Amino acid sequence: MALRELKVCLLGDTGVGKSSIVWRFVEDSFDPNINPTIGASFMTKTVQYQNELHKFLIWDTAGQERISSCSPFFVLQETFSTLKNWVKELRQHGPPNIVVAIAGNKCDLIDVREVMERDAKDYADSIHAIFVETSAKNAININELFIEISRRIPSTDANPPSGGKGFKLRRQPSEPKRSCC
Repeated sequence: MALRELKVCLLGDTGVGKSSIVWRFVEDSFDPNINPTIGASFMTKTVQYQNELHKFLIWDTAGQERISSCSPFFVLQETFSTLKNWVKELRQHGPPNIVVAIAGNKCDLIDVREVMERDAKDYADSIHAIFVETSAKNAININELFIEISRRIPSTDANPPSGGKGFKLRRQPSEPKRSCC
């Protein structure tokens, strides 16, 4: 079974739940008193997707870095207005063929919702991004978020192995500019 390494970088403001999403995905746990990330932390998780193993190499940032410090990227935001700035910078400085995913985290906090799901979904569609509402606290859609990322990665059938160290993905001329690694 082929092993593919998928580089993931969580970006977003401090306190939106990036670390909680990573911990829920990797360790299936939630700590309401988790300490803020200083700099960045790194975790991995390997999951089977179809006939491949996808090893997620996950960088969890402190929420204050510039996009140029982490490539490729995974975008995570709670505040909708800041999200658009992250995506703008991502499009300017990131590779042209990355998978962008937006996690509307803390969907369990319905009484303090500021952005309607439809508005976030419409925005994600307009930039060809994945959108999933999540709750790390209640384990809602965390695995589904990463499954969607796996689903957007092009098949290895069109890409030959590169030196036995995984696969080098190349954009195919007839496909949209969406891939990772």
